Amino acid sequence: MTDSTIDPLSLGAAARPDLSLSGVTKAFATATALHEIDVTLPAGKFSVLLGPSGCGKSTLLRLIAGLDHPTAGAIALGPDRIDHLPPKRRNLAMVFQSYALFPHLNVAENILFGLSVRGVPKPERQERLSRVAAMMGLSELLARKPGELSGGQQQRVALARAVISERPVCLMDEPLSNLDAKLRAEMRSEIRALQQRLDLTMVYVTHDQVEAMTMADHIVVMNAGRIEQVATPRDLYAHPATVFVAGFIGTPPMNLLPRTALPDIPAPAAATTIGIRPEEVAQAGTGHPVSARLRGVEYLGADQIVTLDVGGARLVLRQSGQAPPPADSLSLTVPAPALHFFDHAGRRLPSPSDHFPPT
Repeated sequence: MTDSTIDPLSLGAAARPDLSLSGVTKAFATATALHEIDVTLPAGKFSVLLGPSGCGKSTLLRLIAGLDHPTAGAIALGPDRIDHLPPKRRNLAMVFQSYALFPHLNVAENILFGLSVRGVPKPERQERLSRVAAMMGLSELLARKPGELSGGQQQRVALARAVISERPVCLMDEPLSNLDAKLRAEMRSEIRALQQRLDLTMVYVTHDQVEAMTMADHIVVMNAGRIEQVATPRDLYAHPATVFVAGFIGTPPMNLLPRTALPDIPAPAAATTIGIRPEEVAQAGTGHPVSARLRGVEYLGADQIVTLDVGGARLVLRQSGQAPPPADSLSLTVPAPALHFFDHAGRRLPSPSDHFPPT
């Protein structure tokens, strides 16, 4: 995607309704994949469905797309329910994990396939193709077959096919999982820039928290067929609503220690777990004192990850890679604003960190 002078496709903001799900459940003969999902995915925003494999995020995307049907509940685009409609009538575009390109068609034919099936007049098809190909940096590749393209170029063709449809909502099912790490990073930036430029409502499925945190306006964290939390990336990181979210978001993830391992830290009576981000633990400064013993060190260049034993529990400290090697015994401090408290059910309790909004 190169030419910043190309005008975005004419998809007015008024034509971009919210996508809402109410009580959406999907049950199979032996298990329930989704349990009463209630969420609104706002128009013109980049929404990410994030969670581990098997949490139900791809099943939910398939229900939105019409590739499967909910057992109960409603799916609406603006004021209109769409869960009873076939996929072609839902006003959605979709980019699959496999890209789903036709190997015998060239790039232009792949991009135009949907418009051809819908009977869009040829002059309009060609005009749209010219605009979208220029926008996606594909103008010089239109005569090539998919087998002659790199992974990133194939991804752009799949995106172009979705964009050219001029649908208000674009669904993406782990579209970067087949690319190497460097290309994934590049495509993250390109997809996000495309979504913002065209003001698309995008619903993106991934298990990769880096993709979610770097691309999303807001993230829907899922676990075992349920929604754990819906929040912006910053709020999700700073104020996780559950133990699951706290342990899933962050690299390394939040330390989650039993209250008994930190008996000197004041905590609510209902707290059974204390959470501390690895970067919030310090070897000097003001805060609650904590004694620890060294377990190991991983040197990563810019950072080093120090694993410690605190009261029989594991605690991870992230330091600058320029920090001196730690001693076998350490005296640490944990600032009060760094503390997160959770009850026996894994739900967040009022915590000192709640008074400090994400920066």
